Amino acid sequence: MIRYGEKIAVAVSGGKDSLSLLDVLSRITPDHGEKIVVITVDEGIADYRDEAMKLATRMTSKLGLTHEVVSFKSIFGFTLDYALENEDRIASACAVCGILRRRAIDIAAKNIGADLVATAHNLDDFLQTFLINLTSGDSRRLEFLDPGFKPHLNMAKRIKPFVELYEEEIAFYAYLSKIPFQTISCPYMGEGIRTEIRTFLNNLEKHHTGVKYSTLKTSLKLLERNQVTKPSRRCEECGYPSSSPICSTCKTVKLIQNQQI
Repeated sequence: MIRYGEKIAVAVSGGKDSLSLLDVLSRITPDHGEKIVVITVDEGIADYRDEAMKLATRMTSKLGLTHEVVSFKSIFGFTLDYALENEDRIASACAVCGILRRRAIDIAAKNIGADLVATAHNLDDFLQTFLINLTSGDSRRLEFLDPGFKPHLNMAKRIKPFVELYEEEIAFYAYLSKIPFQTISCPYMGEGIRTEIRTFLNNLEKHHTGVKYSTLKTSLKLLERNQVTKPSRRCEECGYPSSSPICSTCKTVKLIQNQQI
């Protein structure tokens, strides 16, 4: 996923997965002080993000890395808490947050000239998102799940180095490595279909050990077959890569702005 000399933007939230990823990449990347930049997104969630921000800043400083912090407020003009004040028009907090976080990370990565954006999505994260997109009826969204996805239009390549690791394995690594990570759960964590799919997959794995990894292999094969060569398209509103005339980020921002009027 990584070639020698490439500049890596590591998305670090302050949780066990992202801090473990930062620890691993800093160990295996020569001259990492020049090749790794940490990006942290402040969504604007009261009494939640502060702890994670301190942990991310502390580890970044310890490793001697540059830390870029971007916020929903500075980019989109509102916090996530503000966006969810009237939830009746929003399917789930996680859906909104995920869309806006991806854009915030892309913007930060572009500003620092990164070749790669590394995220700590693990095996469990990947399968949950794959099944969510599979049941959404929109096959075009599947291509963005490729662990080595390369967007069009000169965007940084997105990689998921932890995609073959179970979440519990990463937690064990963080424990053994004595990596302090966030203890406070996101207040919006239990919303949406993701929680039901997480429970479903965990129950399957409990009774059929290895089924998650088998499903991953099948998912990757399906993604490979689903790749379509087509002209690059830009969102008519923001100019970022999009599979439709108006990207999901712009649609989400417009929905929230109209909601708050």
